[in-house]
Amino acid sequence: MNALTMGKATAAVGTILLMGIGTTGCATKKYARGVVAPVESRVSVNEKKTADHASAIGELENGLSRTDEKATDADRKAVAAGQEAAKANQAAAQANQAATEAGGRADQARQVAENGMTRIGEVVENFDNYKLVTTEKVLFPFGKSTLTKDAKASLDASVNTISSAKNYVLEVQGFTDKTGSATSNIVLSQKRADEVVRYLTTQHKVPLRKIHVLGLGAGEPAADNKTRDGRAQNRRVELKVFALDLGSNPAKAGTQAATSNQ
Repeated sequence: MNALTMGKATAAVGTILLMGIGTTGCATKKYARGVVAPVESRVSVNEKKTADHASAIGELENGLSRTDEKATDADRKAVAAGQEAAKANQAAAQANQAATEAGGRADQARQVAENGMTRIGEVVENFDNYKLVTTEKVLFPFGKSTLTKDAKASLDASVNTISSAKNYVLEVQGFTDKTGSATSNIVLSQKRADEVVRYLTTQHKVPLRKIHVLGLGAGEPAADNKTRDGRAQNRRVELKVFALDLGSNPAKAGTQAATSNQ
């Protein structure tokens, strides 16, 4: 083979090699596009999904955080409500206790009142059995309601009679002469009777519950108002002592004796 023939052959071989290399490069690119591109597409899709999931997780965490805050606030309110309820229950219990105690006191008061009414009924029932023991009289100066020394001495003496009587009651009646108006005489006679009652209760400890007092003015004169001496006799307070007649009704008398000694 001559040199010319060998050169042609070499050139042909080179051309074939170049064509082979070019063909191989195109095939590689096609393969890459067919394999790598779909993978990249799937990767992009997965990345987007991952990002979406991350966003959703973030929103979920935010929602959970808000839920925790609401739950904490609800717990706090529940605790506060429980405390208020406990206070309300305590207040209700105290109110119930106070009401119970008040009811007990009311029952006691009712019982005392009933007992008192029973005793009053017994006293009233026995009024007809009281008999006049004695009548004491004290005189007053014209237009005055102050006890004189002689009036006090008379009352001191009358207390001895009162203290010796059993189950007694007193009637204290004040009077005036006819001088002055009827209204002023009523007022003056009441003042005189009150002065006697005050002296008996403060100086001699006579129980006020045993005394009945009334001012009668110029009514029921003891003497003639036309004379000076008669008018002096009318300016008076009469103290009448009544005692239970133990012989008139023994059963009632015994009940009244027990009542009066309480």
